[in-house]
Amino acid sequence: MQEYFKNVLPDGLTNFLLVLAFSLLIGLSQRRLYLNKETALFGSDRTFTLIGLFGYILYLFKPTDFVLFAGGGLILAMLLGLSYYFKVSRVGDYGMTSIITALVTYCIGPLVCLTPSWFYVSVVVVVLLLAEMKTTFVGLAQKMNNDEFITLAKFLLICFIILPMLPDERIIPEISLTPYRIWLATVIVSAISYISYLLRQYVFPQSGVLVSGIVGGLYSSTATIGILSKKSKTAPVQMLPQYLTAMFLAIGMMFLRLMIIIAIFNWTVFTSLLLPMFLMMLFSCGTGLFMYYRHRKDHGITEKNTDEEAIRETTENPLEFKVALIFAFLFVLFTLLTHYSIKYMGTGGVTILSMVSGFGDITPFILNLMEGQFAGISGNLMVSSCLLAMLSNNVIKMTYAIGFSGARKELMKPLIGGFTAICLINLVIFLLFVL
Repeated sequence: MQEYFKNVLPDGLTNFLLVLAFSLLIGLSQRRLYLNKETALFGSDRTFTLIGLFGYILYLFKPTDFVLFAGGGLILAMLLGLSYYFKVSRVGDYGMTSIITALVTYCIGPLVCLTPSWFYVSVVVVVLLLAEMKTTFVGLAQKMNNDEFITLAKFLLICFIILPMLPDERIIPEISLTPYRIWLATVIVSAISYISYLLRQYVFPQSGVLVSGIVGGLYSSTATIGILSKKSKTAPVQMLPQYLTAMFLAIGMMFLRLMIIIAIFNWTVFTSLLLPMFLMMLFSCGTGLFMYYRHRKDHGITEKNTDEEAIRETTENPLEFKVALIFAFLFVLFTLLTHYSIKYMGTGGVTILSMVSGFGDITPFILNLMEGQFAGISGNLMVSSCLLAMLSNNVIKMTYAIGFSGARKELMKPLIGGFTAICLINLVIFLLFVL
């Protein structure tokens, strides 16, 4: 687009108009921030426009060595420093956002001339957003826990420091298992868990049990159903439809999470599983919504009924090193079990492992299956093993839900009915792939 205007307009006019427009936009955003404040702005929208043009003109005079541009920037910095000094001494306002914004505006000219359009437009967009989002950032900082940045530091540590340092060499020659691949699998699962935590903590902070089931399912549907079923044992009767629905929504999110993981590690298997897993996700969520609307009137449910303790437990920060280490251990364990099961039992061993893995979190088994390179495992066997592991896991979840809820009579019929329907659909799809 910029090249088109350069061919139509006189030489240099396009850059001049861009500098003018961007500087004016930044100036208008600064003026708007001070409309209802007693503190005076050191310059108006006209001032910012002139600052941008000033930098552009000085750059054009000496574009090779930036001598004039640097000198003008030094003079501008001195003037801005004096303005900041008087603002602090008279008003007691220590904010420097407008000062830094003016310096960025001064650099607009060289940016337009020397950098690609995506870059200088991005700079302007970021300046405008940061100027408008002060209240948003203040609110976000107030919501953050004391350990939030420590958690973020842990995430960056395991992703960008530990992972690149690990060697990608096999630990056991005949098994496709390397420290790098082990930790890569751990990082991806931890990232999904961390994103689900951030969604619940900052995007849906006032949501109830239903959203907790959705977000908790992205982390671990088994753990989420265990917590929700324990809470439903003593929960008020009007809360039970929400607990039921949250459990089935967590199962639906399990299918979504596994689709993401499978797509990352094995696109061929993902294309085969996309339709059946998508249908199972829709059916699970639909079952939960059906339970909700069917039983809400019977139990007098209202939107204000919540269980803050259950919400908190299903959305506690999952990014802990012990959790990562446990997942890494399970990943290694299933890799070894899969390898030796195939070696001594053939492909039937994979089928047995698929059923056994359902007693806990099936993510390490499925991820290991997708990421590992096992001789004798075809794409169809991977697909059927994934479906069987999901079926086994859903059956186990039903027993967890019934057991942890104390076999509460109000929950028995909808729990057994909902889980049975989901398992039957899962079984039919599995049989279709096997047969």
